[in-house]
Amino acid sequence: MLLELDGLEVAYGGIKAVKGIDLAVDRGELVCLIGANGAGKTTTLKAICGLLHPRAGRVRYDGEDITGTPSYRLVARGLAMVPEGRGIFRQLTVEENLAMGAFVRGDRQGVRRDLERVFEIFPRLAERRTQSGGTLSGGEQQMLAIGRAMMSRPKLLLLDEPSMGLAPLLVQRIFETVCEIAREGVTILLIEQNARLALEISTRGYVMESGTIPLSGPAAELLADPRVREAYLGETAAADVEPVQDRT
Repeated sequence: MLLELDGLEVAYGGIKAVKGIDLAVDRGELVCLIGANGAGKTTTLKAICGLLHPRAGRVRYDGEDITGTPSYRLVARGLAMVPEGRGIFRQLTVEENLAMGAFVRGDRQGVRRDLERVFEIFPRLAERRTQSGGTLSGGEQQMLAIGRAMMSRPKLLLLDEPSMGLAPLLVQRIFETVCEIAREGVTILLIEQNARLALEISTRGYVMESGTIPLSGPAAELLADPRVREAYLGETAAADVEPVQDRT
């Protein structure tokens, strides 16, 4: 496994936000973590990438215990996160934002090739390469945040709510890009409130509720599970389930 959480607990003061969860992501997988607001999904990602220190449990990445390791050290080891809200540098240009994603790298030629690759994936960013990040639309800022993470050449990409606040057409474009990145061999852990889309593109999924993971399994099985359909897909148990398209 590339990523393993073993009994992970995270608390804010006396309040447990994550209550001893186990989770694993194998190399080359696209795995989603779905759940309602406040379930503990973002807290889990922050604990993985070193922004929060777990109260208990372990985070293992690429065979090593990284529990509590600072984020900047993890980026250099191939673990990158696209945060909820994008977190771009609004005063920097598109190209400067992307260059910031490669700050741990010293291979200038490789960085230049990867920059052009990001522009191939996101032609809008190429058109706006000299604009400041703050002048971009919400969808373009999300593209920029993903592109910046890709500039670090991640082995594992953590995506936190990439569709939040976007129009349906842009949501579809972002998810197509996530699939394209996965096909190129990047392992992905996706947090997403749009449970249907997340499960349709993933190989496996975890359902998080109140800091726990009561359900997990192959994405197709979760899509067909009456509990998931009723709670997260807005369907009754008797409703038909749309066919799952394997986009990975």
